[in-house]
Amino acid sequence: MKARLIAIAVVNVLSVVVSESAFADSIAEQPLTVNIKRLSLDAAMRIGKAAIDKCRKEGVQITVTVIDRGGHEQVVLRDVLAMDLSIPISKKKAYTAMSFNSPTSALVDRFDGAYSVPKVAELIIAAGGIPISIGGNIMGGIGVSGAPSGVTDELCAQAGLAAVQEDLELE
Repeated sequence: MKARLIAIAVVNVLSVVVSESAFADSIAEQPLTVNIKRLSLDAAMRIGKAAIDKCRKEGVQITVTVIDRGGHEQVVLRDVLAMDLSIPISKKKAYTAMSFNSPTSALVDRFDGAYSVPKVAELIIAAGGIPISIGGNIMGGIGVSGAPSGVTDELCAQAGLAAVQEDLELE
């Protein structure tokens, strides 16, 4: 029994030594800072305005929220007749899309069960949110709420992204 305990202790010590040296090697290769691209306020405003304009052409008034990669609102625009409730819903749609790097419409059937991820208060699984993902970099999310259907909400969010996508890809 004593020999077995000693063997276990030796294995544990060796595993710590090996993992520490591997960890030290990976730290030495990593930069000390990370450059992260962020949307400018002007780009976020263009996204919001284009989403509002698209929904107006569809005959609906909505709220659009553009969030940065940290989940913070950069722009919130509520059209004159959009319901107040559309403000927090648009933010949650943007946050959910950014968090999962997926349109929220693609998440609708993904989570089943009473204890699934959408029970987190900041998330909402309903069409109308899309991520802002350019060149493999998640830059934020766009959420639209207030149209009679999530499909229309999402079309307006896509119009917002389309207003800046080419410029962002060229940068």
